[in-house]
Amino acid sequence: MLRRTMSLTTTLIRRPAGRFHEEALYRPRDVVLVADPSLPVSALLAANLAGGGFKGRLSVVGMAAEGLAEAASIAALPEPPDLAVLSLPPEALEGAMLALAARGCHAAIVPGQAPDLPALSRRTGVRALGQGSFGVCVPAVGLNASLSHLAPRPGKLALVCQSSALARAVLDWAEAESVGFSHVIGIGGNGDLGFAHALDWLSRDPGTAAILLDLRRIKNRRMFISAARAAARTRPVVAIRAGGRLDDPSGVTDAVMEAALRRAGVLRVAGLDDLLSAAETLARVKLNPQGGPGDRIAVVGNATGLGLMAADAVLAGRARLAELPEAALAALRIGIGGGWTGRNPITLGPRAGTTLGEAASMLAGLPEVDAVVAMHAPVPGEDPVTVGAALSAAARATRRAPVLVCWAGQQTAGAQRAGLAAAGLAVFPTPEAAVRGALHLLHDRQNRAAAAELPGRQVLALRPDRAAVTALFARVRAEGRLSLTEDEALSVLAAYGLPVVQGRVAQTVDQAVAAAAAIGFPVGLKLRSAEVAAKTEIGGVALGLRSTIAVREAALAMMARVKAERPAARLAGFLVQRQAPRAQELRLRLGDDRMFGPYIGFGMGGTAADLLEDEGFDLPPLNHTLARALIGRTRASRLLTGYRDHKPVDIEAVVEALVRLSQIAVDFPEVAGLGINPLFADAEGVLAVDASLELRPAGEAALLAVPPYPEEWMAPWRSRAGEELLIRPIRPEDAEAHAAFFRRLTPEDIRYRFFSQLRELPRVQIARMTQIDYDREMAFVAMRALADGTEEMLGVSRLIREADGESGEFAVVVDASMKGQGLGRALMQRLFDWAPEAGIRSVVGSVLADNAPMLAFVKSLGFAVRRSAEDEDVVEARRAV
Repeated sequence: MLRRTMSLTTTLIRRPAGRFHEEALYRPRDVVLVADPSLPVSALLAANLAGGGFKGRLSVVGMAAEGLAEAASIAALPEPPDLAVLSLPPEALEGAMLALAARGCHAAIVPGQAPDLPALSRRTGVRALGQGSFGVCVPAVGLNASLSHLAPRPGKLALVCQSSALARAVLDWAEAESVGFSHVIGIGGNGDLGFAHALDWLSRDPGTAAILLDLRRIKNRRMFISAARAAARTRPVVAIRAGGRLDDPSGVTDAVMEAALRRAGVLRVAGLDDLLSAAETLARVKLNPQGGPGDRIAVVGNATGLGLMAADAVLAGRARLAELPEAALAALRIGIGGGWTGRNPITLGPRAGTTLGEAASMLAGLPEVDAVVAMHAPVPGEDPVTVGAALSAAARATRRAPVLVCWAGQQTAGAQRAGLAAAGLAVFPTPEAAVRGALHLLHDRQNRAAAAELPGRQVLALRPDRAAVTALFARVRAEGRLSLTEDEALSVLAAYGLPVVQGRVAQTVDQAVAAAAAIGFPVGLKLRSAEVAAKTEIGGVALGLRSTIAVREAALAMMARVKAERPAARLAGFLVQRQAPRAQELRLRLGDDRMFGPYIGFGMGGTAADLLEDEGFDLPPLNHTLARALIGRTRASRLLTGYRDHKPVDIEAVVEALVRLSQIAVDFPEVAGLGINPLFADAEGVLAVDASLELRPAGEAALLAVPPYPEEWMAPWRSRAGEELLIRPIRPEDAEAHAAFFRRLTPEDIRYRFFSQLRELPRVQIARMTQIDYDREMAFVAMRALADGTEEMLGVSRLIREADGESGEFAVVVDASMKGQGLGRALMQRLFDWAPEAGIRSVVGSVLADNAPMLAFVKSLGFAVRRSAEDEDVVEARRAV
């Protein structure tokens, strides 16, 4: 059974002695400041620590500070501290960290410079935030170990930042807006403890409702995506990245980061204003998970101009103005009276008063509305307190659609906005900002839905010929090449079932002429060389050749020109291709980003593709849903639906092409880049006309930021009664089957599994149990195939990696009808087989002391059992794997 840490309640994990644990950073009981008084930040850190209201022990070494107990040295501290703040010059850090480790402290904050913090951490055994860390604030426990100019108030917003300046700006804004924080975590240069570590902690913290990220550099793509997905699964996560265009003026790197964040369920915003707007919204508004698509916005206000501005912002943001049915408008007339105009936006007039709140509340209850933006302009003689109270009541009363408020103006409106913010409303100074807040809710929902997509290997209708591709790559390497010729690259696409243009390789001019005659005119002729990528730039492509004479002349001209312009290039003859009928030209490419690894690009094709700046990006693996969404994020998507005399393109064929390209990235991490340009697309399907492929040097392989669904762990199993079931990793689409499985469990099974009696699993808990991250946990389910094509869940085993990374916590439960069939043992064996591959060395679980059948079961599997030191009603079971 899982301990209470994995049920619906959350408790603190025991702190292991002699090594680092997250609680030491975020729930310390004893904090020491080790400081050089000559450093200006030392006094600030001491004052913030002393003034935060921390209830634990506060000590200082190296200086005197009011409110902190002075110690002569680290060794002289009366108790081992949990957390050390090291305000020291770089040359003094290693000695201090060694002394801390000797005293039993393994967590530190390094606000200053450090020559090589990761190496220092490895040598000393002290894990650290930094270098250049802003520090850590946990207002709920009075911890302010930071460089902040003011103490953040308690709340449910978390900030994880690299920039100290941005942290101070956000905290300053938050104080003015009455926004509080659960945590402020400064990771600085991200040298040792980074984003993944902070997100792991916050994802388990029930006091954190939303997370803001200030991103610059990601150290480990897989760990970051994994941690971000875990956090975004149950709360909004918003990220900003400064300097993206400076790193790469083309914008590709920045776009790939946005794609990575989208796949992790994180909302990327463009600037500080957007970040604060998102914080305002997400800290105060929770989107109803039972609501509609999220993009239908109703606008109501006391002024026509503001309403029209809001409507423009809705449409510019690619959302929709909610269409209000006549019955809803009639109900409004009854509920709030007449005198108003418009269908959406609705203008109530300057004397609307409290009617604004009533109208907003009624609109928020309509099934056709996903969010309401209520607009208020100052009115002479109006009682703003009464109007604000009505809006506040509307926002609190609505459960279906959120109400966001624009209270426009500054001189008089500023104080009113502050009051509304203090009352918990999401309130903004302009129509555009209020609509941005509604769009943030929409995009947050879309991103978190995308994060639940887990493509697997079985996405292709036609199984690819992986053996042929493997043999081709081996031959290319044996020839001392990393670049494939065009025909070789096209053959890789063909092996993956993607239609390619018919062509023949010719070594000589005469062979090219003969090949053209065999294929049939008209034909295209291309130079064949792995060393000439842009063949059109040197006249290496001739199209529309309609005779053998034309082919011969074109071939001779190509050879003469390439010898003149690229004398060192090695030629391998010609490629003769059937002239494909003209169609919409697209470009698909597999590239490699230094931070997030392999990515998929989609956009318009042709020789001007790089100039069009219309390319969407995503990360492999893709499934059909993700590929379709990728296409939809480009302007090219509008051309594909047909226009004027152009018929609509077969979109599903384009989607399939993207999925197949993605599968190549999954199957062959040795591929450094693969481009298809053009991919012709029309109503009949798609055709790859040109392709290029580059391999990585021997021994190099890409690591996908998003791991694919682990289908290699799918296998049939037969019960003692002879029934065959499928045991496989759990998938997000198993949510309904999992809920039905839970409802069939006996009350005793539920108590043994969750340590409490539950009648129904909340939807958020079902999502948490089915949308798992296979890098950090595994859940195997036993499924019975039903006659209607659906599946019935009959058992689940689960193993979750603990904070130390080397142990995992297990749970297992089977349907009452399957007990005695050996299913529980089979599900546990799958966990034992998976654990070593995940780096887990021991499996541990907690069993209620009165659960005699489970105790006997785990003992039979080789577990050692002992009474829990924390709860006499619980027995801990542990086994090495």
